[in-house]
Amino acid sequence: MNALEIRNLQKSFGSHVVLDNLTMTVREGEVFGFIGQNGAGKTTTMKAILGLLQADGGEIEVFGERVHYGQTATNKMIGYLPDVPAFYSYMRPGEYLKLCGEICGMSQGETKVKSQELLEMVGLTESVKKKIGGFSRGMKQRLGLAQALLAEPRLLICDEPTSALDPAGRKEILDIMRQVKGRTTVVFSTHVLSDVERICDTVAVLHKGKIALSGPLSEIKAKHRADTLQIEFTDPAEILQLQSKLGNSLKAEADGCILNIKTANLKQTEAEVLAILSAQNLMPVRLEITEPTLENLFMEVIK
Repeated sequence: MNALEIRNLQKSFGSHVVLDNLTMTVREGEVFGFIGQNGAGKTTTMKAILGLLQADGGEIEVFGERVHYGQTATNKMIGYLPDVPAFYSYMRPGEYLKLCGEICGMSQGETKVKSQELLEMVGLTESVKKKIGGFSRGMKQRLGLAQALLAEPRLLICDEPTSALDPAGRKEILDIMRQVKGRTTVVFSTHVLSDVERICDTVAVLHKGKIALSGPLSEIKAKHRADTLQIEFTDPAEILQLQSKLGNSLKAEADGCILNIKTANLKQTEAEVLAILSAQNLMPVRLEITEPTLENLFMEVIK
């Protein structure tokens, strides 16, 4: 079953078209990376999914139920973490989650058990007596995730959850999102491409209001793979030595201590290179067949 379906979604602000017949599908159980430059329309899309923003056209369904602007019936299935979550600074984590549980209609006992479980999962058990106003940005993001997961949503939407965090904070948030994989479908928007490669099953690149590239990450990389052999040395002189022995038919480009060789026959080229390395007594640090990075693919589609 599809967790989320968006069909021909349109939204403009004055003469500026933000979403131009946007269409995409998120399958149940996957971690879906929604990628785009700042201002690409990611937050606009998420607000439309939550029924907080009226679209100019198109349809949105969450687990088969139609989303209507201003009516939050579908939100009972959604947990949401905004890019900058807001809290009552005078509250402690448990008090805040208790309030959220009451708003969601959860019993006190259920809220208490779930709060303890989530605070442990997000690493805030040692901060339960501390007021939220004294939390760091990373701690607030982790508490925001706990709040978003409190009612056990079938769909978790996170709007750029790691954009303002340091590397340690980003890792913490991504690890938590990886933990909930399988229990809930995760959609998170970002422009930090390394985060997507770390945890996502499927990606979609939003560009000029439309999906410019989408699909399972592994399939996208395989489809756009170029047969390139990459060889790394410790000394650039060794690259020159290898290049002098390569045939003219091979396109070899040096980048510092790395040599990239593009070829139409990877197996034959690999055998030829290995033979030259052996004959010239050259010992590379690394030799591998390269795959396209998500960054390279992203830059291609937004040109």
